[in-house]
Amino acid sequence: MLAAAAYVAYHFTGGKSPREAGCVVRSDDDRFELTQDQAANAATIAAVGTARRLPERAVTIALATALQESRLDNLDHGDRDSLGLFQQRPSQGWGTAQEVQDPVYSTNAFYDRLVKIKGYAGLPLTVAAQKVQKSGFPDAYAKHEADATLLSAALVGRKPAELSCTTGADRADSAGGAAGDTALVTARLKREFGAGARPKTAGEPARTVSVPAGPPGGGAAGDAVRRGWQLAQWSVAHAHDLKVSVVSFAGMQWQAARSGSGWQKAAEAAGGSPDGAGGGFVRITVAQ
Repeated sequence: MLAAAAYVAYHFTGGKSPREAGCVVRSDDDRFELTQDQAANAATIAAVGTARRLPERAVTIALATALQESRLDNLDHGDRDSLGLFQQRPSQGWGTAQEVQDPVYSTNAFYDRLVKIKGYAGLPLTVAAQKVQKSGFPDAYAKHEADATLLSAALVGRKPAELSCTTGADRADSAGGAAGDTALVTARLKREFGAGARPKTAGEPARTVSVPAGPPGGGAAGDAVRRGWQLAQWSVAHAHDLKVSVVSFAGMQWQAARSGSGWQKAAEAAGGSPDGAGGGFVRITVAQ
């Protein structure tokens, strides 16, 4: 009986424990799995790129580069003095050791050099990445293009509800009892999304940060939806480190308490409410 149960569990969960923490991006027949830390770093790379008003192609190039250099882990070691997501070397003018291990700083440093390459968006990905990195393995970036393309489409909001994370515990306090901090969520939003983030807590439900989906100065309705999904999927990608328990947008909801179910229609989520998930705001609730 135990063997039969194990067989069923294995085949109906893809060989993984249903409580195993991690993140996945799904699109049609494609999927890409990440750890919670990898997803958070990827979401930061995408947020910094869009804060700079860079095209999705720039985000894809950055993600493919980080996948090759560090597997999207913020490393404290590397070849010679290489460090961080992009394995940038302080001795080569990328910044101090502390700076290049800051995901926001290192991502900006990467984009600073990328945008100086004339026509980078039209170049083969491996060529654009190599012009920035000057790696000893110049063709290595190409093998990550498909995964980076899938990931960037979700993280810039072009593909709604395609990124979801499993917290590893079917309860709201996904941090194992640790409470979240709305001030920390607000600070992170402002740092990664820049002036485009206008989070607010006043007048909102307890422990909730609301962010307008539309970009500053307005824009097309489609732009607001895309922006909203970027903010929403950024929040889920950072659910582990920011102690997020619920994310709501456009009638959809992700809950740490039911994270294995991914994004659901708000009316179907436990305690969900369609009214609470709309209004053109992304609502991020932290654990109590």
